[in-house]
Amino acid sequence: MTNEWSLIGLFELGGPFMWPLLVFSVATLALIIERVIYLFWHNMNVNQLKNHVMSLVRENRINEARADLGIMDRRNTSASILLAVLNNTRGGETRMEKAAEAEAMERIRRCENGFNYLTALASLSPLTGFLGTVSGMIGAFRSIANADEVNAQLVANGIYEALITTVFGLCIAIVALVAYNLLIQRVDTFAADVTKAVSDLVSLITTPEDEESR
Repeated sequence: MTNEWSLIGLFELGGPFMWPLLVFSVATLALIIERVIYLFWHNMNVNQLKNHVMSLVRENRINEARADLGIMDRRNTSASILLAVLNNTRGGETRMEKAAEAEAMERIRRCENGFNYLTALASLSPLTGFLGTVSGMIGAFRSIANADEVNAQLVANGIYEALITTVFGLCIAIVALVAYNLLIQRVDTFAADVTKAVSDLVSLITTPEDEESR
């Protein structure tokens, strides 16, 4: 009984459909780990950087702000977005906002890279598990039909083995969906913070100093 409830034992009982589920589980974990590392490595703290840049702009040190953002560009996801604003100050408010929007869309796209695979795995895993269950049930009923004597244990064992793939498929889907929602929530928060930061920075640049001090 202990062997049956071990992962290897359950994998063997699940039949051939456990192999694609194994691939899906490895792919799901790999995607989650890669995205977590990517989002952690690329600093997504917008407010701290926004405050630093705005303090330099208030002191009319825009070139210094550009230089700082250029240095931070590789690690800080919002740096290139704010830099797009500062690089288009001569084009007016509309030009700054459009440049920032284009850069923000590209940065968010990079952050969301691989999310579509997570949703696909969340859909495919339970379907594959269910297909394995249907296949297993067909085999179980075939065994029952060919058996000379049918008893409860024979029926229960067939159903038990057939349902293993559904359980594994659902487990993979749950992990993928939870991870997807947590990751997309982080990216959505970043997008909202960036929108606010760009709006504040553009307003600071386009508002005359005497009007701002009122």
